[in-house]
Parts: sequence; structure tokens; C-alpha cells
Amino acid sequence: MKQLYIKQKVFSLSGKFTVKDEQEKDVYYVEGSFMKVPKTFSIFNTTKDEIALITKKVFSFLPKFFVEVNGQEVFTIKKEFSFLKARYTIDSTGIEVLGNWWDMNFQVLQHGELVGKVSKEWFTWGDSYKVQILNDEMEAIMIALVVAIDCVKADDNAASSVITP
Repeated sequence: MKQLYIKQKVFSLSGKFTVKDEQEKDVYYVEGSFMKVPKTFSIFNTTKDEIALITKKVFSFLPKFFVEVNGQEVFTIKKEFSFLKARYTIDSTGIEVLGNWWDMNFQVLQHGELVGKVSKEWFTWGDSYKVQILNDEMEAIMIALVVAIDCVKADDNAASSVITP
């Protein structure tokens, strides 16, 4: 089982951060498009090959994010219409997310088989997400999923904040 770590609130103004392994070595690099439409996040491996791309759909009534891994769309995260609390769904063929993914505590199944787990690490230097990968073939998808969810959360927080004088 492989464990990777992603810092919480990683989306800085520049939109650049790294994913680290247990020895704190960088294994993935994430770069966001700053002030660009559509908003995107690219995930690169250590040889700087793009392995995943997260794109926010432009001109959509409700926010929608497309996630591609190795050039193929793997899943979509979209906001559902709701009056009380923000609700999002993850649409994917063969991939299921069980648990509280909004609070970063969930399991990922592929065709009913457990392939990974994500949990929030509370007692580390700065909160981070621990990503446990049980199936090496799902590593890129797991990293893309966590980054996409964090991107959706950051977008939702930005949309709900109101500037008052």
C-alpha cells in the first residue's frame, strides 16, 4: 500500500503545490491556471508529464468540473440545485466514492473493489490529506480525485464569501 500526502488549503494565488510521499519527497506537481478562463489544474509526474487535468466548465448555471486522467475523462463533479446546503455529485463509470468526501474522509471503489482511501490528518504539521493507494493502477485517478474535490471546495468557499464594507 502506497501513502501520499497533500497539504490542506493548498490553493495559493499561484496555484502551485506538490504531492509528497512518506519520505516527504515530491512525487507529483500541481499547477493551476491563474486568472485564466477556463480555470484548470494540471497534475504532472516527476518527469513533468501531464497525467491529469481538472477543468471548470465555463458558462454553466451550476459549477461543474471535468477530470481527465491520461487524456481520458474519468469523472465529473457537479453542484446540484439545493436551497439549504451545497450538494455535489461525482459522476463516473466504474468508480464509486463512499463516505464523507466533502470532509475528506472516504473510500474509493472501482467496480466494487476497494482501491484507495482518503483521510484528513489532524496532528501533522499543518493539516494534510493522507491518500492510501491499494491499487497502483489507480494512483493517478486517486490524486486527481483529491485535487478535484479540494478545487471544488475552494471554488465553493470563494463563491459563498461575501465582501462587506
